[in-house]
Amino acid sequence: MKSVTEFQSHTLTSGLKTKAALTAEGKTPEEVEAALGTAHKYEGDKLKYFTAALAVAEQNQENLSRVLVVSLTEGETAPPKAVKVEEHYFVPEFRSAPKPITMTKTDPKGRSGGPKKEKGGMKTSPWGLTPEEKAAKGKGAAAKAKATT
Repeated sequence: MKSVTEFQSHTLTSGLKTKAALTAEGKTPEEVEAALGTAHKYEGDKLKYFTAALAVAEQNQENLSRVLVVSLTEGETAPPKAVKVEEHYFVPEFRSAPKPITMTKTDPKGRSGGPKKEKGGMKTSPWGLTPEEKAAKGKGAAAKAKATT
């Protein structure tokens, strides 16, 4: 697939508004195309692609990001929702809604997040025990060892 050109959604939206205003005035399709060319500064093939892209954008307005104009080589299949006009395909691309963030539990024991409790209370340092906590823990273990002997 070879990209020929593309038209962004803001350009297409502007073109659709211009086209609607001109057709409401009773202009012929040729006059509408000429006015679109002067309004958006397109001429020749680019104007032809733009008018065809407007037709595709008109059908797929919701969440439209851009319309790509592509040509396919032999053996390639057209993407879904692609519209063929003459020898080129017009492929609408859509914006995807951002995925909602969900909080998941990663603790296998089913506890919620937050600081983990140790036997002696809350852990005060994320890097391990402080020297004072180590000393207090050591004294407690030594006292238990004396009591059992």
